[in-house]
Amino acid sequence: MSWQLGLTVDRDSRLPLAVQVRNSLRGLVDDGTLWPGTRIPSSRQLALDIGVSRSVVVEAYEQLSAEGYLETKRGSGTTISGRAQSDAVGSALVPSDPEPAPGVTWDLRTGTSNIVDFPRQEWIRCVTHVVNNSGRRELGYSQPAGVPLTRRVLAGYLGRVRGVRSRPEDMMVTAGFAQGLALVCKVLLDRGHTTLGVEDPGHPGEREFITSSGLRPVGIPVDEDGLRVDLLEESGVRAVLATPGNQFPTGARLSRARRERLTAWAREVDGYVIEDDFDSPFLHRNDRLPALQSLAPDRVVYAGSASKALAPALRLGWLAAPSELMASIEHVRAGWDIGCSGLEQLVFTRFMDTGAFDRHQRKLRSEFHRRRQAVRRQAGASFPGSRLIGRDSGLQAYLELPAHVDEQALVRAARHRSVLVRGGHFYTLTDTSRPPALVISYAAVNSAGVTRSLMAIGAAYRELGA
Repeated sequence: MSWQLGLTVDRDSRLPLAVQVRNSLRGLVDDGTLWPGTRIPSSRQLALDIGVSRSVVVEAYEQLSAEGYLETKRGSGTTISGRAQSDAVGSALVPSDPEPAPGVTWDLRTGTSNIVDFPRQEWIRCVTHVVNNSGRRELGYSQPAGVPLTRRVLAGYLGRVRGVRSRPEDMMVTAGFAQGLALVCKVLLDRGHTTLGVEDPGHPGEREFITSSGLRPVGIPVDEDGLRVDLLEESGVRAVLATPGNQFPTGARLSRARRERLTAWAREVDGYVIEDDFDSPFLHRNDRLPALQSLAPDRVVYAGSASKALAPALRLGWLAAPSELMASIEHVRAGWDIGCSGLEQLVFTRFMDTGAFDRHQRKLRSEFHRRRQAVRRQAGASFPGSRLIGRDSGLQAYLELPAHVDEQALVRAARHRSVLVRGGHFYTLTDTSRPPALVISYAAVNSAGVTRSLMAIGAAYRELGA
């Protein structure tokens, strides 16, 4: 059985061959080219087809099996798993299936949201109020950049809770973070940018999204003080996508000195920082600095959404951009669509205006604090020699493991114990020197489930001799 899909490897790439094979195969599954049940070549055959050693393909297959993309049955060869679609990469751009795969008890993968606590009654009251008070203007077409009232209230709200310095006319309501990023990437491309810096480790889905937009993502390493701005300065890029408030997935917070250096860099290169403020509602007051945008409104594009704090299905996001950049973003947007649902924007406006959004976030912070504490307690008990990186709040925990631990083997063993979790190297682009780690999302698992799932992984950790 020869490989007919043109899968190739680039020997000039900085990515290891096994990572290239893994990413290519995963992409073929995610874009629907390979469907569940499709048989793929043996590791030996694929190695011959693409001209690499068999060990390269074996490593790629093992990682994809651990992630749920592949399954091997005696006498039947290797096929695309029936769970492959529900195990696809979850990110701000490529949401994972909210329901775990069959036979899975706990899903600790990133990309999930706490939709169980969606404030249904408060939202319904806001919907009722908006519908009952909407006239011709509210029920008609709204401006592509967003309902003026929503932009005004949103600008005030972000200024109050995140220190964002923006005029309503420099705000845009988008269909989630994904559309906002797509718009900014298009403007950068039109202005001659060919690359976009990204944090390494970071969102695999965002990197793929950036590539599809026509820009090349350039990995910038991250340490315990956040993005390595010194390496960003050497990279040659003039724009970077970053999570300065709570780096994804490590949880590192960009230090004050680096915040200032990053904004100074943007001015020096006549470039921009895209600030993805994806989980600020979940950060404790002591763990939360004002948005990076507050330091340089002329150089930072602030981006957020309601996907994590409310529900991804709402498709509500926002951009606050420098005036001259927003003019270009609005021009691109006008050629794409005629804006988001005006009624939904008005419902969200009412939700903010009545204080319901603040109350909901306070409730979430309390709940997620309990989950994070459960992670801390159980990590210490179940994973001797490990350490949690980052601060003590957010949506996920980065558990660094001893250097001798086989990360992929632990991920596979966790799945055999009905726990879906991803290793730290799943999120890396080129920085493969990082120690083994687990990235533990507790967005969709309560504190009791966190404890039990980590106990299950801990048992596998001990069996592997860690």
